Amino acid sequence: MCTAITFNAKDHYFGRTLDLEYSYNETVTVTPRRYPFSFKNGTRLDSHYAFIGMATVSDNYPLYYEATNEKGLSVGGLNFPGNAVYYDPSKEKLNLASFELIPYILSTCATVNEAKKILEKANITDIAFSSEFPLSPLHWIIADKTCAITAESTAAGLKLYDNPVGVLTNNPEFDYHLLHLSTFMNLSPHPAFNLMSNKLNLQSFSRATGALGLPGDCTSQSRFVRASFNKLNGAVFESEEENVNQFFHILSSVEQIKGTVKTEKNKDVITVYTSCCNTQRGIYYYITYLNRSIYAVDLNKEDLDSEQLVTHALRKPKFDFCN
Repeated sequence: MCTAITFNAKDHYFGRTLDLEYSYNETVTVTPRRYPFSFKNGTRLDSHYAFIGMATVSDNYPLYYEATNEKGLSVGGLNFPGNAVYYDPSKEKLNLASFELIPYILSTCATVNEAKKILEKANITDIAFSSEFPLSPLHWIIADKTCAITAESTAAGLKLYDNPVGVLTNNPEFDYHLLHLSTFMNLSPHPAFNLMSNKLNLQSFSRATGALGLPGDCTSQSRFVRASFNKLNGAVFESEEENVNQFFHILSSVEQIKGTVKTEKNKDVITVYTSCCNTQRGIYYYITYLNRSIYAVDLNKEDLDSEQLVTHALRKPKFDFCN
């Protein structure tokens, strides 16, 4: 259960919530240009674009949840259970394991259009990273400052959708979410006015009545609608501080609060972290469930020509008292 959005203001922003009942000790991870990637299809990249995002590092390999490269291209993988289908390797296709899609695209592509050309010939294979990290059913949002697309490997093959909303959640498939969104075309940030009948003197009794019917539950289809409404109607600002805060406010509307969402095994789902990356400046911001302070890691302050991954542990909560 996760939500990802893009946000265009003075700069372009990309980020997501990670909603899970556990943590894999994720860190803000920088992959520099000379970190060597060896892909399951036999390709080796000793030089590529640098990128930053949230990842679990296992055996010195970054398993990214989402990331942005130095050219401003971003990719995020979100849970897609029951719909994601991966395939045996094919001689006619570019074979990529699901955990390789983010690093391959960000290593080799500068724009969404370049990523589309790669994905049009790609085959997402059923190869797991390890026994500790088995296959995860995912679909992906890929975005730059001009546009976004959604990629889904299903029983019908790898499908690419234009994503005019710049939002992605989870099940069902993406085309359903776009169709479902039309059900809420009457929503507005303005007060409602009487459309029922000119024979009745109906008056708006409260502010925000134009958004009556905006779903408030935590299902993926409801989060898609709520995130879309808040993103598309939210104000944009001139300053970085205001826009980053606005981004986090938008995603806070779809957060998972401990105790309100249970798994089948009675585990609590929470929003483990929320991220926001200024894709043009390469600054990765984040908050966590227990720490609402916004922290930042600047891609361009790292040695981007290094061969070594750089990881930044997530900050623990600290309480400052005024008296």
